[in-house]
Amino acid sequence: MDNRPANANALAIVPAEAPLPLPPPAPPVENNNRQLALSRSASYRKYRRSAELVRVLDLGPEDVAFYRDQVRRTLMIYNGLRVLSGRVRGNFTAATMMRTHGLWINRDKRIVGPIPGIHVGDIFFYRMELCVIGLHGQTQAGIDYVTARESSNGEPIATSIIVSGGYEDDEDAGEVITYTGHGGQDRFNHQCANQKLEGGNLALERSMHYGIEVRVIRGIKYYSAGVHMVYVYDGLYRITNCWFDVGRSGFGVYKYKLERMDGQPGMGSVTLKLAKSLKTRPLLIRPVGYLSLDLSRGTQNVPVFLFNDIDRDDEPMYYEYLPKTVFPPFVHQQSRSGTGCVCETGCRQDCLCIAKNGGTFPYDTTGLLVKGKPVVFECGPHCMCPPNCRNRVAQRGMKLRLEIFRSRETGWAVRSLDLIQAGAFICEYTGVILTREQAQIFSMNGDRLVYPNRFTPKWEEWGDLSKVFPELECPVFPTIPPLDFAMDVSKMRNVACYVSHSQRPNLLVQNVLYDHSNISFPHLMLFALENIPPLTELSLDYGVPDDWTGKPLLCN
Repeated sequence: MDNRPANANALAIVPAEAPLPLPPPAPPVENNNRQLALSRSASYRKYRRSAELVRVLDLGPEDVAFYRDQVRRTLMIYNGLRVLSGRVRGNFTAATMMRTHGLWINRDKRIVGPIPGIHVGDIFFYRMELCVIGLHGQTQAGIDYVTARESSNGEPIATSIIVSGGYEDDEDAGEVITYTGHGGQDRFNHQCANQKLEGGNLALERSMHYGIEVRVIRGIKYYSAGVHMVYVYDGLYRITNCWFDVGRSGFGVYKYKLERMDGQPGMGSVTLKLAKSLKTRPLLIRPVGYLSLDLSRGTQNVPVFLFNDIDRDDEPMYYEYLPKTVFPPFVHQQSRSGTGCVCETGCRQDCLCIAKNGGTFPYDTTGLLVKGKPVVFECGPHCMCPPNCRNRVAQRGMKLRLEIFRSRETGWAVRSLDLIQAGAFICEYTGVILTREQAQIFSMNGDRLVYPNRFTPKWEEWGDLSKVFPELECPVFPTIPPLDFAMDVSKMRNVACYVSHSQRPNLLVQNVLYDHSNISFPHLMLFALENIPPLTELSLDYGVPDDWTGKPLLCN
C-alpha cells in the first residue's frame, strides 16, 4: 500500500543500463506503486533481485523522509529479530526470516548511485544489514554487480564495492582508493593465482568505461559485543583507471583507481577515527572549545565532556550533576521488605525476576534490549544474583562516552564519542521527582518541569515483529499505570537533560524498576532505536511539535 502523502513529489526513475552512458535527468515519472518500496513475494523461490539498472532523481523533502523512515523501520525489524533469536549467527537468521517474508527492500530495481533512505556515514554492525536494505547485495563477495547474463546488452555493470583490506594490494587513502579485483586467493586469503577479467572484475572495468559511479562501503575492524568489523557507507566514487599488474605475491591482479565524487557529506570512516582519537587525546585533537573534561565530576562510570566552540555560553557548568534520579522518601520506604530471586550465579529463565518480565529476559547476553515493554523489572537489592547478572543492565550506569556540545540549530545538545548499537543502553534521564501536588506548586511559581507521560512511547516500536509474526501484539504486560509525576531539573540534572527533540528520534525511553518496587515511579532509561554513528546528535520524541526546541527552556 502506498502511504505517501498526496502532494509528495514524484520520482524520476531513469534507466541506467549500458552500453549508453547514463542519460540526464528525465521528466518525473509518477510512482504510485512506490517501485522502491518494500518488495514482497509469496515464496522464497520467487524472491529474486532485479537486473534492471535505474537511477533515482528528484526526491522531494517528503520523499526523503519517507524512504529514510522505511530504511530505519526495516533495520529495526532486522535488529529485533537478530536480538530475539539469541543465536551466535542471529544476523543470518534475521536476514533469512525477513527475506522469506519479502521484507528486504530495494530488490525490485538495481539502483545506481545513492539509494533513497541511506545516508553517507551510516554504519552497520553486520554485513547482512547491507543486503537487507539493498546497499550491497553480496553476502561474501566484495563487488556487487549485474551479471552479463542479466544485463540487457550482455555486459556486467558494478554497483558497489566493500573495501576491508582483504587483498594485500589494496591501497586506501580515503578520497582515492587503489582497489584490487577479486579471485585468485586460497582459503587463507593468500594470492595464489592470476586474476581474470571476468565477473566483478569485468563489471568494474565496464563501469569505468561508461562512467558509472559505484557505492563504497568500508569494513573497519571494531571489537565489541562479539562484532569484529563494522561497515561504513562512505559515498560514491568514480573509477578513473584500470590496469593489470603483478601483485606483492608475484601473481597478476587487476587494479582499479577510484576517486571520491565532490559535493558529498564527510566520510563516516573519518568520523569514526576522529571520535576514537577524541576519547584518548581530546585536547590534542581539539585544543579550543572544551569547558570541562568531566561535567559529572566522577559521579558517572565514564567522563562527560562539555564542548562549545560557537559562543561563550557555559551554563551547564552551573548546575549540580545528578547521576541518579531522586525519588520522594516514601517510594523507597515502601520497598524495604521486598523479595528477590535466589539465583546466585545469575538469573535463569525460571527465576522470579524473569517471571515479572513475562517469562523472558528483557536483555540479550550482550546487554541489548530485546523488546520494548511498559516496564522492565531488573534484579534489585533483595536479589542474590551477582552484579554482572544478565538482568542488571541499566542500573550499572553509563558505559558510553557522551559529550554535551553547543549546536547552532538546537542549542545545547548531546552526542556520543562511541559507536552505539541498536538496542544499547545510553543513560538515565534524571531529575528530582515531584508528585502531582508538588508539581502544581512548582508550576505556579513559574518553574519549568519535565513530564514523563508526554514522551512518545517509542518503546512500542522496538522489537515490533508483527510483519514477521502477525500473531505478536504490542506487549501490555507488565502493566503500569499512567505516569503521574513530574521531574524538576532546574537545579540538578544530568547529560540526558540536553538531548534534543525529534519526531524521528534515535533514542527511546524505557521504564525500568530495580531499586524499589513502586510501579508508579519508574526510572526513565534511554536506549538506542538504531545504530548511531559517533558524533551524531542524540534525540528523543518529547511528544511535542517539531518546531519546539525539545528541551526545557532552562536547558537552553
